[in-house]
Amino acid sequence: MTLVTLVLLPGLDGTGTLFTDLISELPPTLSVKVARYPTQRFLSYSELIPCVQELVPNSSPFLLVAESFSTPLAAKLAATRPLNLAGLILCAGFITNPIGSWALLVRVLARSWLFELSPPGFALKHFLVGTSPPNALEDGVREALRLVNPGVLAGRVRAVLDCDAREDLARTEIPMMYIQAESDRLVRAGCFSEVQRLRPDTVLASIPGPHLVLQREPRKAAEAIVRFIHRLPGQRTGAS
Repeated sequence: MTLVTLVLLPGLDGTGTLFTDLISELPPTLSVKVARYPTQRFLSYSELIPCVQELVPNSSPFLLVAESFSTPLAAKLAATRPLNLAGLILCAGFITNPIGSWALLVRVLARSWLFELSPPGFALKHFLVGTSPPNALEDGVREALRLVNPGVLAGRVRAVLDCDAREDLARTEIPMMYIQAESDRLVRAGCFSEVQRLRPDTVLASIPGPHLVLQREPRKAAEAIVRFIHRLPGQRTGAS
């Protein structure tokens, strides 16, 4: 059996800094690489693919673990059938517009000036981190967003609204898992239904928590990831 590498693809900020707690809950023998997207230049989903390809191992199995914004990117990359890709995990994810009828309003608001403002606490709690979040998490989200050019964030929001990775996902054949945040107020529940329609064999791991469930419930998320890896033929994490 061979140890796998997890390649973590971040949410809208693209910094990868919000994975710290999740990584600390994973088995120490599990190799982890974190994708970090350019903070001062907007890149489309197709243009971001090389950022991830640089991280994937050439001679050992790996899994893509994509959070929110990165889930269409992961589907597009998986559709190219990279050598040694052993599995795909989408977390609080989507493969088409995830907010339904709210898309028009969000498109109008998705401008640089909006992201020049520090997000109000009530908005962070309602949409991202949930009620009574650890202070470190709320501060971490603000810092991650602050590191990114407002125009880049606005561009990524518009890319989310325009994304369509359904054909890409339909071409994948590797084992898949979807981690669903049960109290997600940002990505509608129907997003998993669309994934399941195209890939009926997708394993569902439902975790109580807000949109940033990997950050609010890192231990439960890590346990779900490890269980999924254990189900893969010939794979192990180093954990008992």
